[in-house]
Amino acid sequence: MKALCWFGKEDVRVRDVPDPRIVNPKDAIVEISSTAICGSDLHLYGGFIPSMQRGDILGHEFMGRVVEVGSAVHRVKVGDRVVVPFPIACGECWFCKRQEWSLCDNSNPNATMAARLFGFSPAGIFGYSHLTGGYAGGQAQYARVPFADVGCFQVPEALEDDQVLFLSDILPTGFFAAEQGGIQEGDIVAVWGAGPVGQLAIQSAWLLGASAVVAIDRYPERLALAARHRAWLIDYSKDEVLPRLLDMTAGRGADVCIEAVGLEAHGSSFDALYDKGAVKVGMETDRAHALRQAIIACRKGGTVSMAGVFGGLVDKIPFGSAFNKALTLKMGQTHVHRYMPRLLEHIQKGELRPADIITHHFPLDDAPEAYDLFKKKQDGCIKVVLKPAA
Repeated sequence: MKALCWFGKEDVRVRDVPDPRIVNPKDAIVEISSTAICGSDLHLYGGFIPSMQRGDILGHEFMGRVVEVGSAVHRVKVGDRVVVPFPIACGECWFCKRQEWSLCDNSNPNATMAARLFGFSPAGIFGYSHLTGGYAGGQAQYARVPFADVGCFQVPEALEDDQVLFLSDILPTGFFAAEQGGIQEGDIVAVWGAGPVGQLAIQSAWLLGASAVVAIDRYPERLALAARHRAWLIDYSKDEVLPRLLDMTAGRGADVCIEAVGLEAHGSSFDALYDKGAVKVGMETDRAHALRQAIIACRKGGTVSMAGVFGGLVDKIPFGSAFNKALTLKMGQTHVHRYMPRLLEHIQKGELRPADIITHHFPLDDAPEAYDLFKKKQDGCIKVVLKPAA
């Protein structure tokens, strides 16, 4: 089969690789109809996530049709059309039974490696380094899905791929970011980063009762899309964020601040320039400018919800601000399985429109060019969907 493989920093190639096969009776094989490039994939592309190996198959947002199942798979059957959540979960461990699916105790075969870095291991993740299991990803024609009865979510034939593909990751992630912010009716929500997750966090914030949502970014196409979803806008390349937010909130600050940027945050302030230098010389691994800004801008007693991925060490976090303002900080990889049924209902009712963020479709063969376009944000690119069969 064809698959997109990682060969080093900013070096991804479509290669012929062996077809996946059933290796455990709980596995299924899915023929992939659509797969997407995630902002998190750019962290791999940029060389920020350790433990990648040459030839690793990328991709953790994918869907398709089941073509083979193992002998212990009972709920899923050949022919089912399914979306596959990015965290791999067993369904039986203490964390899975609490619906904390991204913390599964049994799905990361490299748990010892991850525990050395994080203290404990998160769940395995498709196509996202050997730190999270070394699983082959879904930017390919086929993928093996472990624990298939848990990891294959059936979707109606009447809905197009573009409507449901993002149930695999970024729609639950955007909703999770909004929900863990504890949004109350009438709250003002500020979202750092109007990329794919930020856009879906904006939609989710409205759904949960926000009275106003502020999108903070610098790219015109992202700000324009956020405006179509009724967000107030701050272009941080033209305006200082904190004074503008204070103006918008009658001096109180945002009730909920969602950080949807993660470890590659940009900025021109002193701390952003410090981050760039510190990362280059190995003093830190992640650039946390947007997170710092969210903490400073959040109102007293408010909540900062982190949806952007962080992978290692960050510096100069204003914990004095967080402590003295009595902030609540929430974060984590999304428990995707928990949200898929509810979010599917919202899609069917037209209350969430995840397909709105798609700007480009490419055949899988053009994936290297699509990665470059997505990273450089050229041609108004916000979200790319790859079609393995094209």
